[in-house]
Amino acid sequence: MSTGVVLIIDDEEKLRSLLARIIRLEGFTVLEAETLKTGNRLLDKEDIDVVLCDVKLPDGNGVEFVRDIRAKYTSVEIILLTAYGNIADGVSAMKNGAFDYIIKGDDNDKIIPLLARAMEKVQLQKRVTQLEQQVGKRYSFDTILGQSPLITEAIALARKVAPTEATVLLLGETGTGKEVFAQAIHNGSKRASKPFIALNCSAFGKELLESELFGHKAGSFTSATKDKKGLIEEAHQGTLFLDEIGEMHIDLQAKLLRVLETNEFIKVGDTKPSRVNVRIIAATNRHLQQEVEEGKFREDLFYRLNVFTISLPSLRDRKKDIPQLAEYYLRLFSGKGNKRIEGISPAFLDRLQQHEWKGNIRELKNVIERAVILSESSQLTVDNLPADMQVSGLRTTGPLSAFDLASVEKLHIQRVLNHTRGNKTEAARLLNIGLTTLYRKIEEYKLGYEA
Repeated sequence: MSTGVVLIIDDEEKLRSLLARIIRLEGFTVLEAETLKTGNRLLDKEDIDVVLCDVKLPDGNGVEFVRDIRAKYTSVEIILLTAYGNIADGVSAMKNGAFDYIIKGDDNDKIIPLLARAMEKVQLQKRVTQLEQQVGKRYSFDTILGQSPLITEAIALARKVAPTEATVLLLGETGTGKEVFAQAIHNGSKRASKPFIALNCSAFGKELLESELFGHKAGSFTSATKDKKGLIEEAHQGTLFLDEIGEMHIDLQAKLLRVLETNEFIKVGDTKPSRVNVRIIAATNRHLQQEVEEGKFREDLFYRLNVFTISLPSLRDRKKDIPQLAEYYLRLFSGKGNKRIEGISPAFLDRLQQHEWKGNIRELKNVIERAVILSESSQLTVDNLPADMQVSGLRTTGPLSAFDLASVEKLHIQRVLNHTRGNKTEAARLLNIGLTTLYRKIEEYKLGYEA
């Protein structure tokens, strides 16, 4: 059965009742109104998907009513009904945003298929809107985790710059969440409903990056069989996020500078400039000022990008946030893996706090995902951590406890197994222990070859 709510606005009661009965038999919920005023009240009060509206009504014209509905209720589709075919009215109705325009009597057999298509369009638009809201919520400032001073300061700065049109430069090590910040800034701006396009400048060579970024004309090179839009054009009216901007070839930096200064660019193989309205957010883990001094980065582009700079802290500089981040990723991955894991052991958390996190949040995310996959209990334990993290933070002075010694032994055996690519006979030889003893240790410590 079909679903959705249909509003019929027609002052002819018999026709309205007949239409309502036919449409209800198709599984739709139907509301009725005899005037535009009553129809407006129902639109304000009910969640209506499609309106079937007569053109000539006691208190107004349906053609004009289309424009009012489309301005106020963007997801509602309108099908106009008229007793007399009028080309001018039909053209005006479609220009005002009507889904279609049909003649009573002559087109009765078209109403249900037409209504089904209009309803399908409405449901698709609702789904798109829902997904956009989910993405917006996922990449909002409220979802950036952490209470440490450095991260809260970065969030505060990003919130202030988001509503402006200023170019933003995000600085920070790999894995600190620069793209998450860029998306949050976009979603906090007036451009939120427009595209957010991300490009990693380190992923392409010079020629390919130029084509990806600026687009090309057909015939500009051997494989260019047709015109192609660049990502900068795809981001028109939205935001273009250029990650690892420090990796961009210096020749392309000049073309990007032109975009920032004039809102114009030239496609590969073209002779005429194209105009674009786009906000640039750039990010890098390099020291751009030093790159400028060494002649590796254009000074004029640096100052154009450096309008508003936000430095994102490394995870080792905000270790007090690790428990909150770990809990979040535990919930995320246990949910995805359909596992019932309720918490994290103190020893596991202690190892997380002791680790240096050279890969920052991205590394932490991977460690928690791996631990969730390995866990067979209701709590993440030290045994679920990578071997090198299991002994991090152990005392280097004073007598070792039995637990410490076992951990060191476990780590050493794991390293040898990795070295021999899982060859247990060779591992036993290198460890100078019997093969039976090695098998017992592997079983005891739950070890395996880690590629």
